[in-house]
Amino acid sequence: MPSLRKEPISTSLPDARWGDPTQDNFTPPSTRRELTQLQRTANGGFLLQAGYYRFHDQSYCLHAGTHGPGGGDGYLYAPPLGSAKDAVISIVRGSVQHPEIDQHVIQALLWAILSRARIEDLSGEQKIAASQLLTPRQLAGLNRNVVDMLSAGPIADNLPRDVRTVLQAEADLRRMLTTPGTSFGELERVAVLAGMAPAGPGSIAVPTGRWSHHPDGYWIRYLPNSYSNTVVELWVPEGAPGIGKEYDPATHIAVPGNTSRQRLIQSGRPYRNE
Repeated sequence: MPSLRKEPISTSLPDARWGDPTQDNFTPPSTRRELTQLQRTANGGFLLQAGYYRFHDQSYCLHAGTHGPGGGDGYLYAPPLGSAKDAVISIVRGSVQHPEIDQHVIQALLWAILSRARIEDLSGEQKIAASQLLTPRQLAGLNRNVVDMLSAGPIADNLPRDVRTVLQAEADLRRMLTTPGTSFGELERVAVLAGMAPAGPGSIAVPTGRWSHHPDGYWIRYLPNSYSNTVVELWVPEGAPGIGKEYDPATHIAVPGNTSRQRLIQSGRPYRNE
């Protein structure tokens, strides 16, 4: 099996080092405002000012073959890591400038990258989206780097069950994404496991709503409604180093304390239940 650092997105629980248990049950002592009141940045982010903010965003699954949010499991901040992090960030950032691209198309494109499907073999809609959201160099790199030992043969029986489940989901997604006529619902049934989520290996107890102290000098917490939409809250105290810094959602992965649940990258696109 390849090194985790060669995974398209390798961000995992040990990378989520900023959880702040001292702030559990803390509610900022000021009126909560919508994050959209702040100035937007070229990246589709927000220029932070002192205050307590909320943003209900479109979020995306970055860990196929695991369970969605639920069960009272909390999430912590971690940055995107892995061989495809630049492409993933570009897609999520670019989605803000391309609101006409459906969220399902963007999610399918992210699953294609995670499962190492060839972008050139995807459906016409997904290829068009890729050409709008990625540079020619990124596209060439993704098409060049899809062949590895995972696609060279069957998945080994001696791997841990959770690893085999993820690898099988990725293999199924690779096949389905390059099969004409595959619906998003079919992809979703493979990528998002149904039923109760067991505690995965290396899990830690993280209560719902735990704040992370971002290294830029503000607090943030993630309250997912499902893998596709997350309420994000930010607390920027008066005089905090975070004032004037950019909150770029595409550089934020909400990592669950329960490792059998999905990592969720955030976006600067507001969620609309259509």
